[in-house]
Amino acid sequence: MRWRHKEFVLRPHAVPPATTLDLCLLPISLDQAELAVSYAVHALIDLADGSDWPQRLEEIGFLPGERVSVMARGLPGRDPLAVRVGHSTFALRRAEAACIQVLPWIQGEAP
Repeated sequence: MRWRHKEFVLRPHAVPPATTLDLCLLPISLDQAELAVSYAVHALIDLADGSDWPQRLEEIGFLPGERVSVMARGLPGRDPLAVRVGHSTFALRRAEAACIQVLPWIQGEAP
């Protein structure tokens, strides 16, 4: 199915991969990430609630540059999240996943 608008041709399922030319990407929190899409950990943020979640997440492998993806969400309420980082899979609460800022994984980036 194609939709033509002036000189543009849009294909609904043809999403180009992120490239190094996409310099204006803004990080999102991991709890907002799409399922089964690869992201790179950008940063761990400290929430104002005084929790030590960023430190604990860093200790289990959520380091900047590490490849991460959300594999599944629980029902109801989308909590907890099954998250894969490196070769490990963890169950995270949405509040914990909100501490992790991610960017799209760039094609060809070293694992």
